[in-house]
Amino acid sequence: MNTKFPEGFLWGASSSAFQIEGGWDEGGKGPSVADINSFKRSHLQADSKVASDFFHHWPEDIGLMKELGLDIYRFSIAWSRIIPDGDGEMNQAGIDFYNDVINCLLENGIKPFITLYHFDLPYALVEKYNGWESRECVKAFERYARICFEEFGDRVTYWQVHNEQNLMVRVDERVNINSDDKWEADRQRAQMDYHMFLAHALAVKACHAIIPEGKIGPAISSTCTYPSSNRPEDVWAARLNDWFKTDYCLDMHYYGRYPGYYMRYLEERKIVPIMFDGDEEILKDAKMDFIALNYYRTLCVSYLPADESHPRGERTFPTNEVDFDQYGYFHHIKNEHLASSEYGAQIDPLGLRTVLNNYYQKYHLPLIVTENGLGTADTLTEDEQVHDDYRIEYLKAHILACSQAIEDGVEMLGYAPWSFMDLLSSHEGFKKRYGFVYINRDDHDLKDMRRIKKDSYHWYRRVIETNGEDL
Repeated sequence: MNTKFPEGFLWGASSSAFQIEGGWDEGGKGPSVADINSFKRSHLQADSKVASDFFHHWPEDIGLMKELGLDIYRFSIAWSRIIPDGDGEMNQAGIDFYNDVINCLLENGIKPFITLYHFDLPYALVEKYNGWESRECVKAFERYARICFEEFGDRVTYWQVHNEQNLMVRVDERVNINSDDKWEADRQRAQMDYHMFLAHALAVKACHAIIPEGKIGPAISSTCTYPSSNRPEDVWAARLNDWFKTDYCLDMHYYGRYPGYYMRYLEERKIVPIMFDGDEEILKDAKMDFIALNYYRTLCVSYLPADESHPRGERTFPTNEVDFDQYGYFHHIKNEHLASSEYGAQIDPLGLRTVLNNYYQKYHLPLIVTENGLGTADTLTEDEQVHDDYRIEYLKAHILACSQAIEDGVEMLGYAPWSFMDLLSSHEGFKKRYGFVYINRDDHDLKDMRRIKKDSYHWYRRVIETNGEDL
């Protein structure tokens, strides 16, 4: 593999607060949606109470990051650790915790790359306002963001606002949608999505005002969709799937308005969100500095016509909420030309090169990969080794795709795969592991929580040392 990366390319790794921290009710932290709903599909799965116990192990974990050679560590702040009830009193213990983490990272030569909101809305805001359905949540988020910029902005340059807003809003438990009526659920979904766009814009403006050298942008769940055939209807359906799942979100961040096709959909469904005078100016004035993208798989669709029993615009969930089918638009199928992980994600490094080119050519902003990884049930051997050659091969191929995208002309800031350590997978607990570092626990037994370097850890250290030349 011939790879070449520019000088100053940022090599990193990623995580999120509710998936690694634990200490869910310690240090003054309030409960979040992730703690209450716990994103669990089974009572047998681990929850967020302990997770990877970063809350108690962070000095050791940052030591492992230094040894790995990370340039950046992308992590999230738990909103309910800073403001336990979402919009009330600030929790100084939470500020102190993140100050300690940030200072330790910097002392070890690692730049903090902070996400403000990664699926863990303070649960008190759900109880008071139904969360993002209310503009009160927008106000609360802007205040929270300003506190973070004021408290940490003297040492933190890189910021992300929401992690995967475009995916988060499609998963009901992540935004606390409980309605059995599909139309009502989608009405709430559209309003929540709009309010998150407003909150994003206000946070971007606040960052630029408070941190003159600050860089801020969204982290989107990237989508690359192939048509199931060369029929024009299927080709069009693939375009629409990308637009509906991801591009509409980037357009809102970049242009400050919904694209025509998406507004038409909202009007057809009669779910156009309530908008106030002055919102458009707020949205248009917020200029993001980069685009962060999370990439795991590609999709494949065929055209799904509308009929009398399923009028255009009705949502159905034949497989899961994330990859929904839409009558009059698209139907998801398996791409027989690609291999899949044991959890169903279709493995496609070329798709990463494709989305990097697509987003750069459309928006002309620097890009950084903030999630990319292979979730598997790793095995700890009797001599306490994890031989994850499959993960190494997966990451090799995707790093090569980044190098090729750079050769294509894409400006890339860096690559921070998911994840630094094993963590609480949203729907599979600790059965599904992504990390370079093995956490010695499972869903049913905390064991001793020891940190064990996998083969991929030693491999990635060499990649970083050689700026990507030694794959």
